[in-house]
Amino acid sequence: MLEIRTYTLASQDSLNRYASIHWTRHIASLAQFGITTRHVWKQVRSDAPRLIALVEYPEGADPQEVTARYMGSAEFRADMDGFNMADILGVSSVFVEPGLADPTD
Repeated sequence: MLEIRTYTLASQDSLNRYASIHWTRHIASLAQFGITTRHVWKQVRSDAPRLIALVEYPEGADPQEVTARYMGSAEFRADMDGFNMADILGVSSVFVEPGLADPTD
C-alpha cells in the first residue's frame, strides 16, 4: 500500500533541516518497521514550505497501527532529536495505487 504524506513546515529553514537531516534518519528507521521510503520531495512554487514523502507499507499491514508503533518508538524520538516538533504545522495523508496507465507496471 502506497501513502503520500505531506508535511507543512513553519519556514524554509525548518523544511531544509527536516528534509536533509530528519527525513534522512527516517528512511533507515522506517525500514525497521517494514515501511519503504520510495521518494521524498520538497514542494516548489508553494504558498508554504512543504515536504512530500511517498512511502510503502508491507502487503496486509495496517498503516495506522504501524505508524502509531513507529511514532511511539525510540527510533522515531532519535530521528527527531534536535528538531522542534512545533515547526511541523500540519500533516496530510492520502493512500494511492497505480492507475492503468502507470508506466511502472
